[in-house]
Amino acid sequence: MVGPSSSHTAGAVRLGQIARAILGSQPVEALIELHGSFAQTGKGHGTDRGIVAGLLGMATDDPDLRHSFEIATQVGLAFRFQAVDLGEDEHPNTARVTLSDGTRQVQVKGASIGGGLVEITAVDGYQVSFGCEYDTLLVVADDQPGTVNAVTGWMLKHGINIAFLRVERQKRGGRAIMIIETDQPADEEILEAFEDFHWVYWVRQVSKVEV
Repeated sequence: MVGPSSSHTAGAVRLGQIARAILGSQPVEALIELHGSFAQTGKGHGTDRGIVAGLLGMATDDPDLRHSFEIATQVGLAFRFQAVDLGEDEHPNTARVTLSDGTRQVQVKGASIGGGLVEITAVDGYQVSFGCEYDTLLVVADDQPGTVNAVTGWMLKHGINIAFLRVERQKRGGRAIMIIETDQPADEEILEAFEDFHWVYWVRQVSKVEV
C-alpha cells in the first residue's frame, strides 16, 4: 500500500473504490463528507487523496495515488470535501460520499475500521453492513413476495453459493435492498437477468477486497 496509514489511507482508497463500484461508472461529480478523525487529521494522512484515488479506480499500492487530485482534474472528476458531524455513534473514520455520473446519483457511507478493512453502513439511505470480504451483490427492488426467491433461484441455477444474505427496507411495501455476499463472483448473465425483472431498479456487484 501507499502510506502513511492503513486506516486513513488504504481504507480511504477502498471506500472510494466501493462507492465507485456501487455507482457503476466513472463519477464526474463527488461530494466527500468526512467525519471525526477523518475530518480532523485526514489531510495529513492522505485520506482525501486516498478517497479520490479510489473513485478513479486506483489500487491501494498505485504510486500515482499521491497525484490523485491532479489526475481527477485531468479526467473530468469534479470533487469537493466537507467536514461533517454524523453523530457520536458513527465510527471516527467515517466518510459519506455522494457521486454522480451525470445520469445517476448514489450516496455511500462507510468507515475504515483498521488494517485497511472497511465497513459500508449505508447506501442511498438504506442501512447496510458489509465489508467486501466476499464478492457482494446489491439488488434494489420492490418489497413484494417472491423477490428473494427469484434472485436466489437464479444464483442456485448458476452455481453461485451464498455466504450471507440480508434484506433491508425503509418501509413495508416500498423498496428494499438485498445484500448478497457470495463465494464466487456472479457473471454478467446473472446481473442482466436480475435487471430484466420488472420489479428490480438496479443491480451492482462489488468485488471482494484482498487485504
